[in-house]
Amino acid sequence: MRRLALLVVLALSAGLALAEDWAVRQKVATSFADTRDGIVMAIENRGLVINYTSHIGDMLARTGADIGAKRKVFEQAEIIEFCSAGLSRRMMEADPHNIVLCPFAISIYTLPGDPTGTWVAYRRPQGKAAAMVEGLLKEIAAEAGR
Repeated sequence: MRRLALLVVLALSAGLALAEDWAVRQKVATSFADTRDGIVMAIENRGLVINYTSHIGDMLARTGADIGAKRKVFEQAEIIEFCSAGLSRRMMEADPHNIVLCPFAISIYTLPGDPTGTWVAYRRPQGKAAAMVEGLLKEIAAEAGR
């Protein structure tokens, strides 16, 4: 019985560790606007195209009252979606199911009551595509706090 309990605890612990592997996030000591501008410049300086900017913070604030939400989730929050035609093509030639990784997205956000910085986050690519994409996302996110 003891071994079974230990096995269950280990299995649950492994699941919790894996649950955090899907995202990369870092806090930078720059304002939201400067961080967002840094991300945009890092993307465009690589010759990549921004497809869309999702104003997720504004949407949550606008719709919160309609659904009875009382808590403010973000001070400011945007998701910048972008694409690399060459990289996307290579990923999908390697495996057409990698379509789910496009477009690439980096989130920039600040939290209520925390004036100490801005968060930058992105979904960690999985499988064989990770080797192709993760370096690019890591480089762009690293330029946010400069």
